[in-house]
Amino acid sequence: MDHKEEEEASVSVSVPPEEQEQEEEEEGEEEDQEEQEVKMALGPQLPLKDLLRLHLHLHKGEGEGEGEEEEDDSLRRWKEQLLGPDALHTTNIPALGVGETVEPEVTILNLTILAPGRPHLLLPIPFLPDGKGHAFALKDGTAYSFRFSFAVSNNIVSGLKYSHTVWKTGVRVENQKVMLGTFSPQQEPYTYKAEEDSTPSGIFARGSYSARLKFVDDDGKVYLDMRYSFEIRKDWPALPN
Repeated sequence: MDHKEEEEASVSVSVPPEEQEQEEEEEGEEEDQEEQEVKMALGPQLPLKDLLRLHLHLHKGEGEGEGEEEEDDSLRRWKEQLLGPDALHTTNIPALGVGETVEPEVTILNLTILAPGRPHLLLPIPFLPDGKGHAFALKDGTAYSFRFSFAVSNNIVSGLKYSHTVWKTGVRVENQKVMLGTFSPQQEPYTYKAEEDSTPSGIFARGSYSARLKFVDDDGKVYLDMRYSFEIRKDWPALPN
């Protein structure tokens, strides 16, 4: 991904400039280490749509009778492995969500915060800050989890992962990296739910936090690079009437 494309994938929600500068310095060191990893060259790639058409063309041009029936079973297994069970019910290649380009597209649609006894808080991405510049607020010392939905199109995305880093007054307090896996294009969004966690408790844990959420694949293509702020309070925010 070139610099222009990376800028388009990046959004920011109310992070103080002095804190962001310190955070970027820490992250720059980590990214330099990741770029030093050796990548294996796998040769030229084909758009998934072309690959499917080639496979269908070769299938139609081979055999009759029992041989053709065996090819049908082989084709069904191949499509299911490549594109999932939905691919078994259509020969309409565009309907499978594949595109003309080699590059996959991943769109992070939303994030939902889940907490016992509270309504689910659905946050469209990019987040919309409140009057204080916070994307959301959590109660201190309470259990919570989150899930997010994302869509994959054009081609298979390999090694999709996300990192989530949190700072308080410029000091990093959390640095999480999670491998999600490999996903084929499909019309329905995927959903990932994280394990339950707890917010820190006590008066010193309360206040404003800044965070960075980033989604990237094995090739280093960035699909979302979002900075935002949130708040930990003594009590939950009042529910809207």
